[in-house]
Amino acid sequence: MIQRSFVLLWLLSSTMLLSGCGNAAEPATLAPPPAPTAVPAAIRPTVTQTVPPTATATIAPSPSPTLTPTPEPQTARFAVIGDLGEPGSISAAVAELVQSWEPEFIVTTGDNNFPNGEAETIDANIGQYYHAYIHPYQGDYGAGAETNRFFPILGNHDWDVPGATPYFDYFTLPGNERYYRIVRGPTAIYALNSMPGEPDGIDQESVQAAWLQQELAESTACWDLVFFHHTAHTSGHRGPSPWMRWPYQEWGADATLSGHNHIYERVMVNGFPYLTNGLGGAPRYAFADSFAEGSAVHYNAEHGAMLVEAVDGRITFRFVTIGGELIDTFTLEKPCDGAQ
Repeated sequence: MIQRSFVLLWLLSSTMLLSGCGNAAEPATLAPPPAPTAVPAAIRPTVTQTVPPTATATIAPSPSPTLTPTPEPQTARFAVIGDLGEPGSISAAVAELVQSWEPEFIVTTGDNNFPNGEAETIDANIGQYYHAYIHPYQGDYGAGAETNRFFPILGNHDWDVPGATPYFDYFTLPGNERYYRIVRGPTAIYALNSMPGEPDGIDQESVQAAWLQQELAESTACWDLVFFHHTAHTSGHRGPSPWMRWPYQEWGADATLSGHNHIYERVMVNGFPYLTNGLGGAPRYAFADSFAEGSAVHYNAEHGAMLVEAVDGRITFRFVTIGGELIDTFTLEKPCDGAQ
């Protein structure tokens, strides 16, 4: 009886499970997940990935090296004549010698117009032979130079006419024209007036001497040459002119060049050269009974002229006769760096 009741109870439970207890829902069916909704391209975010560029050093091209050109050496090549004389074969021969050198310019040591410095003779004495170097030239012997290349200094014969008026009328010179300075290449030329009566004086305490001392102190030329007519040291029979014994070497000059005595001579005083060049055409002079102390070369046998050639560091003086004989050659050397 008990076994039968158990079987009935089991059957009843199974029936209830199969019928879902009357109103129970059917078991749920799992649907597949919905497909993802596509996002229109127009509203898609634009993702820009900024990739840092590889750092590249920008190297500026090196500038081409600036080559410092080697400066061309300064040069000067000029002639020196003194006591020119009067028209004639001797003056013509001296001029021919000078012109054969084709100098850049000419400097005189005075007494340019023999015998008396007159206006009537100056063009024949000077312009006849050297007009191509003179500017402005208004004489009768041809064309003058485009720029002045003839630099005279005053001598006693130029002063024979009061005030040396023909001289000043004929030449156009720097400064006050009585004394002045020019620079050509490595060379500075200082032309002095050694004539008594010079308004600015002629001794070493004078205004003229103070001008020279100042000019020499300020000079940047390699070679400083002082010109004056009356020779400070000479063996010529007219003797020296002591008033022109200024301290040129102490002030910075390298040499002096003079005339007045119609000879050629080189006198060395404490190693400093005093050159006398007065054989440009006037009658030649004799020597004194004895030669001056320091007279290294002395000559009076024939007329002639001097050729000077200068570069930085070296200057050479040569005296040559109208017959072509080399009487003296003299060279100075020193380091030059554009300043004394």
